[in-house]
Amino acid sequence: MNTIGIGILGAGTVGGTLIRRLVGDHAAISAKTGLDLEVRRIAVREPGKARPFELPGDRIVADPWAVVDDDTVDLVVELMGGRDPAGDLVLAAVEAGKPVVTANKELIAARGPELIAAAERSGVPLLFEAAVGGGIPIIRPISETLAGEQIESVKGIVNGTTNFILTRMAEEGSGFAEALAEAQALGYAEADPTADVEGGDAAAKAAILASLAFGTWVGVDDVHREGIVDITPADMAFAAEFGYVIKLLAIAERLDTGVTARVHPAMIPNAHPLASIRGATNAIFVTGPSIDELLFAGPGAGGEPTATAVLGDVIDAAREHLAHAQVAPRIRFSPGDLIDFSTVSTKWYVRLEVEDRPGVLAQVAGAFGDAGVSIKSVWQEGRGDEATLLIITHRAVEAAQRAAVDAVAELAPVERVAAVIRVESDEP
Repeated sequence: MNTIGIGILGAGTVGGTLIRRLVGDHAAISAKTGLDLEVRRIAVREPGKARPFELPGDRIVADPWAVVDDDTVDLVVELMGGRDPAGDLVLAAVEAGKPVVTANKELIAARGPELIAAAERSGVPLLFEAAVGGGIPIIRPISETLAGEQIESVKGIVNGTTNFILTRMAEEGSGFAEALAEAQALGYAEADPTADVEGGDAAAKAAILASLAFGTWVGVDDVHREGIVDITPADMAFAAEFGYVIKLLAIAERLDTGVTARVHPAMIPNAHPLASIRGATNAIFVTGPSIDELLFAGPGAGGEPTATAVLGDVIDAAREHLAHAQVAPRIRFSPGDLIDFSTVSTKWYVRLEVEDRPGVLAQVAGAFGDAGVSIKSVWQEGRGDEATLLIITHRAVEAAQRAAVDAVAELAPVERVAAVIRVESDEP
């Protein structure tokens, strides 16, 4: 039996589930893989706290460095989250020649090139399948299986919390606050949901996906980011009437001028494969000239799905460590051009509250035209002295769309720009 000493940083939802499986399913894992994966050290904030697994007390410590520096630990699993001190711990582990497995998307998005390069120098794997999509296998397919494909775009629902909220708003007519409260009650959202609802979590994942898909490193700060806090039931209803559904999308594209990545709410046609992804489910849609379209879907969060992805990485890293040879291809990046989002061509849905009198539509259309934006369709609903104008534009560069809406907001009969949501479709 090939024994590998495992050190684990963090025993929360994912870490606790992983440890329980490594201990409880030890015999089954050994029979299937030929590996004896032995948990040697675990770092937690409260060593005396009751845990969903049984291990000798001396293996549970408060100091994470005691795990990394332990000579009996051959492989380190980082599940503590955040950039610090996780980044320094991972760096120290790979520099000591220890393979590392992590589910920390924030860390990989922020320090990926540095940590990947350090692992390359040390000749050890740094694996992070669970950092994007939880239990959905996506890192290996993009970086290995599709390494020879000229991927054109990656579009995904990569945050289960926001997808659950938007599903409730679309199907039940719930308001944002009501749907968020339900997500928190069910454990889909944290007490502080900022990273989810403002797009930070999805932006980190978009950066990783873009970097792997196109071979050019995209930092999280390079990702344009918007959240869902301003989405209303009214916009959900209008979207449905027009044949769309609203999702928070992470979008990475290779265009003629370079690579771009963004996260924002988007209206997508009901016929699109991502439109049917409901609840807390995640899905990633990949397009390329040879593969045409691929859809990866499944549970994007939670202890069990994420721990499954982590365990798969642990097994691969353990095999490589024992073989003293490279098993998984190393991830490499080359220089490339990143495009400012303001230059990307987009379509917009705009909802305006205006005075209901003759000539208003002409003024609005004129403002769009002056900014170089053509209007595809207009719908108007009057309410006495007030009216709602719904506009969907043709494609134009993002900067022109913004300039058009800014100009419209200054028109005297326009009371407010109530909503702006991008439209993702193949139509011009």
